[in-house]
Amino acid sequence: MTPVIEISDQPFDPETRLADFRRQLTHSGGLVSFTGIVRGEDGVDALELSHFEGFTQAQIEAITRKAQMRWPLEGILIIHRVGKMITNEPIVLVAAASKHRREAFEAADFLMDYLKSEAPFWKQEYSGENQTWIEPRERDDHDKKRWET
Repeated sequence: MTPVIEISDQPFDPETRLADFRRQLTHSGGLVSFTGIVRGEDGVDALELSHFEGFTQAQIEAITRKAQMRWPLEGILIIHRVGKMITNEPIVLVAAASKHRREAFEAADFLMDYLKSEAPFWKQEYSGENQTWIEPRERDDHDKKRWET
């Protein structure tokens, strides 16, 4: 199955998209997903993500190919929001399907670590009238390094 990668400024329903993805699977015994949600902590009202349209898509496609070479996957689903989102809105959905659970868990974790640490998105938080650019976190880089063996 060709990976499904969508980058959109439109809201999405993770449960519906995951159910649609699951219906296409025929050989998987494991389907693992992660949904990231805009947090409303520290007075954050909204989050805005920017990207370079074709470039970001190509970079995410490249990392899905690495996941497919590393694990025997039946499918990959990545949906990532851009634009302005308010707290509690889904920002990302990552799903990986494989014959066995371990491969699905590891692939989903790998893909999410990449999206958090290297995917070309620029993030800005809004708290009332204040806007703050979000810098990459040391923890995200540390998580990604687990896969460099």
